[in-house]
Amino acid sequence: MIWNEKCECMSREELTALQTERLKKLVKTSYENVGYYRKKMDDAGVTPDDIQSLEDLTKLPFTLKDDLRDNYPFKAFAAPMTDIVRLHASSGTTGKPTVVGYTRNDIETWSEVMARTLTAGGVTKDSVMQNAYGYGLFTGGLGAHYGGEKIGAAVIPISGGNTEKQIMLLKDFGSHAISCTPSYALYLAEVMKEMGIDPRKDLQLKFGIFGAEPWTHEMREQIEEKLGIRATDIYGLSEIIGPGVAFECEYQDGLHINEDHFLPEIINPDTGEVLPEGSKGELVITTITKEGIPLVRYRTRDVTSLRYDACQCGRTLVRMEKVMGRSDDMLIIRGVNVFPSQVESVLVKFEEIEPHYLLVVDRINNLDTLEIWVEMSDELFSDEVKAVESVRARIGEQIHSLLGLHAKIKLVEPKTIERSMGKAKRVVDNRKL
Repeated sequence: MIWNEKCECMSREELTALQTERLKKLVKTSYENVGYYRKKMDDAGVTPDDIQSLEDLTKLPFTLKDDLRDNYPFKAFAAPMTDIVRLHASSGTTGKPTVVGYTRNDIETWSEVMARTLTAGGVTKDSVMQNAYGYGLFTGGLGAHYGGEKIGAAVIPISGGNTEKQIMLLKDFGSHAISCTPSYALYLAEVMKEMGIDPRKDLQLKFGIFGAEPWTHEMREQIEEKLGIRATDIYGLSEIIGPGVAFECEYQDGLHINEDHFLPEIINPDTGEVLPEGSKGELVITTITKEGIPLVRYRTRDVTSLRYDACQCGRTLVRMEKVMGRSDDMLIIRGVNVFPSQVESVLVKFEEIEPHYLLVVDRINNLDTLEIWVEMSDELFSDEVKAVESVRARIGEQIHSLLGLHAKIKLVEPKTIERSMGKAKRVVDNRKL
C-alpha cells in the first residue's frame, strides 16, 4: 500500500524541480540564520546565489556530527526558540549530545514520512500497532507513534523493555504490527518460546517494522520464521528527523528514501568525492524541508548505495540498500575491513546457535586479534563436546572464507550475552582502552 501517491510516485522531472526549489530555500535560510553555516560557506567561497541546481550541491561543505556538538545546545537552530515545539537529543555517550529542535511544520513532516513508512510496512487505519521503540529523548518512540496515529491505527505506546508484558499485550490486545529494534524482536521470540507461546497460533501479529540498528537479510529471515510475520526495514537518524528517512515496501528490495524531504548522495568516505549510482560508500543527506535545525550535506557515516531503477510497488523514490554498517564503526583487523553485519551473515546460518553474538577485538604482542562470542542453543549446550567442537570449527572456517582472517570462536552458554531493549551492543574493542 502507498500512503501518499502524489509525493511517493511523482515523476523524476517533477521531483527534481521540487528538490531544487527547496534546496535553494534551505541554503538561503541556513546562511542567514545559522552562524556556523555562514562561516562554513564563506570559508568555502560559496554564497546562496551560487546554488541554482542540484548539481551545485557539491559546492557546499559537509556537516559533521562534531559541528552539532560544537554548537550545543541551540546554536545550530535556524528557527527562534519561540517556534520550537519539541526537543530531542542523542544519548551523548561520546560527549555532549546532539540536540534536535522541531517546529510545528517539522512535527507534521515527521508524522507524514512515518505514515508512509508504516503504511509500507503493513499498518492501516484498522491496525493495532504495538510501539516498542523507546520514548523520551530518543526519537524512535514518538516518531513511530505519531506516524501510526496519522494513519488512524490504534497505537499502544508501551515503549521498550518489560518483555513479558509486551508479549501479554501482543496476545490480549490482538496487535497486528510491532515496531522495535530487530535485535529486540528476536529476544521477544526467544521469550515467547520459553513461555510456550506460538506466535502463529496465539497471536494476530502479521507485520514488524524494525530499525535503529543495522541488520542482515539472514536476520530478517530468522525474525520472519520465528514470529511468523513480514519484517520490513526502516531507516532514520535523530539528527535528520528520526525514523522515517527511508523505508522498505512489501517487495523488500531496498529502502525508499523520502526524497521530497531528504536529498541523498553517496560519497567516498576518505576523499569526499561523490560516487556514481550503484557505488557503495557513505550516505550524505541534506534536509530540504527542515525548519528547526536544517542540515546541509550531513555525513551520516552509514555505508550503503543508491538505486534509481523502478520498483514494482510503483514508487519512484530512490532506493538505498540496507545499511551494512557505519564507516566509523568499521573494524580494521590486520588490514582487513570488518563490519559486524558480515559476521552476522555467517552466524545466522547455523541452527545450532542463537542470534546473539559479540565481537571482542584486542591487541596481543602488537598483533590484532578477533574473538567472536556466540551463544549456543540449549540443544547444543547439552550435546557432546565433539558436536560443540564441530560447530566451532565450521563457524571458524566460514568466517575465514568470508573475511580472510582467522578468528577465535568462543561458544558460550545460553543467556550469557547481554540482551538489549534497544540497540544491541555488538563490539568490544579493547585496543582503544
